[in-house]
This record gives sequence, structure tokens and C-alpha cells, in this order.
Amino acid sequence: MQGFRGFFRVLAAASLLTLVAACAETNLAVETTKVVTRQEPDVSGPYKVGKPYQVKGVWYYPQADYAYDETGIASWYGPGFHEKATANGETYDENALTAAHKTLPMPSLVRVTNLENGRSIVVRVNDRGPFVNNRIIDMSRRGAQLLGFEQNGTAKVRVQVMKEESMLIAAKASSQGGGSDTFSPTPQAAPAGAVTSQALPPVGGGSAAPVQPAAPAPKNSAIGSVQVPQPTGQVSIMPVKPSNIFIQAGAFLRQANAQQLQMKLTSLGRPTRITQFMLNQQRFYRVQLGPLGSVEEADALLQKLIETGHPDARIAVN
Repeated sequence: MQGFRGFFRVLAAASLLTLVAACAETNLAVETTKVVTRQEPDVSGPYKVGKPYQVKGVWYYPQADYAYDETGIASWYGPGFHEKATANGETYDENALTAAHKTLPMPSLVRVTNLENGRSIVVRVNDRGPFVNNRIIDMSRRGAQLLGFEQNGTAKVRVQVMKEESMLIAAKASSQGGGSDTFSPTPQAAPAGAVTSQALPPVGGGSAAPVQPAAPAPKNSAIGSVQVPQPTGQVSIMPVKPSNIFIQAGAFLRQANAQQLQMKLTSLGRPTRITQFMLNQQRFYRVQLGPLGSVEEADALLQKLIETGHPDARIAVN
């Protein structure tokens, strides 16, 4: 704990923290639909990483992974959860720019990009989940609206941790009380910020404006007085490449093992492939089925693989 406090002092003393907007503002034709976006208040809740936990027979291992950068399927949650306690003790607001993740620290800031239309926003992780069908993030209803997948219910996304901002928000939250495994004793609703009206750009192509850096963070001597970054609701357009959905049935250090699994999976009548990737300077061979035409098709095939003895199978977006 002393080391963690020392981290806060070092972080507070650093006067060169600069928050940079990671992508450009949208420059698309404007629809007539008006969208209300509120400025998120300066609230972060208690800091929590949490111990390993089990849900439906699966173990999850939370950690402060500031290099996290994954692609997969996003879902959203709202009705039935609105105004209930989140995993870090806040009160869930389906109209706020928050999200649930299975292992990232709470709070932390992540950039979520819809790989189907290029829309990208920043949200704050303050809850655990999702625990259904191998989804990688559960967006608030508001987040799903801004990313353009509220009606579909799911989307192919990329989730990237914003390292410096997440470290700062973690330090600020920890300085206000709580600990790495502590919930807030009484859930408190986040106060609503100022509300403004803006037009939501439609899904489609368009050119992006130049990147506009954000204002530097205040240079204060105490971490408690530093204004931490918060999601703004700004929808940016990121360049995205066509992506497909696969089921990854396994990953092996030995190519022969991957080939053996590939042969077993031919009975499913689905296209299979073996691809290579590097992890911790080691080469792995992964066996994938696909591409698949929809999230629903991927869900059904994933369930079939799990039922036939492949519990580690998961959905992948490449």
C-alpha cells in the first residue's frame, strides 16, 4: 500500500501530464434528429481492481492492464439495471457514458470504436460484466446510442485503455478513500452535469477534421485537487478496416497441436484456418472457424463448441 501511495505522490508531482484527444471530430452530414449529450461530472467512485472471481463456472482475474487493446463483440445494458448499484458502489445510470468490463480497474477510461461504422467515444469503466456469449464490454444505453448499435444490440468493437488518463483517474479515486478491494459502503448517484443539445452524425463515410489537443491537466501539488478527465460525449470518426467474426477454438505453441485440432473441427462443416501471432516473444498458432455472417451465428457455433468439449473457445474479431 505504501508503494501505491508513493505512486500517487510521484504522479501528483509530475507537472507534464497532458491529455490528448485521440481522434478527430466528426465532419459528416447532419441528420435532423437532435441528441442530448451532457457533460459528465467530475466523479470517479472508489478505486477497485478486485480479487479473482467466478461467474457461471468461469474464473476472471482483474488487473491494472494499461496496455489493454482488444477487439470483440460489445453489447449494452440499461432497462433492468438502471439505478442499481455497480460493482464499484456507484449507482448505474443508463444515460451516462459508462461501461462494464470483466477485468479492467474501476474506474478507468477506455476508447471504444465501432468497427462497423467508425464511430468512437470515450467511456468510464465502473462495473463488472458482461458475462454472456463472450462479449468483451457492456456499454451503457447512451454509449450504444452514440456508437450507433442500440437497435442491433451488439457491434464489433475495438476497446483501448487510455493509459495516462486511467492512471490519473485511479490516483484521484484512491486518494478520496476506498482501496483496491473496497466497495463504497453506500452507493451514491452521480450528480448530473450540464446538458447541451447537438446533432448526431449519421452512420456513413466522411472526412475528419484535424486533431485538436485537449487542454493540459492542471498542475497541482496534491493529487486530490487535480481535475481528472471525464467522458465528454464527443463522437469521433476513426478509420476502420473491414473485419470478420471468427470462433477461436484454441491456441497452441506447437503447430502440430493446432493442426490436430483443425482436423477434429472439420466435422462441423465450417471453414477453418490456422493463424500465427506473437505473445511475450513466443509464437502461437490459433485455430479459428469462420468467417461467420452474424453475431447470432457466432453465438450458436460458440455454444456448440463449448458443449462438445471446447470450453476455452471464444469469439474473435479480426
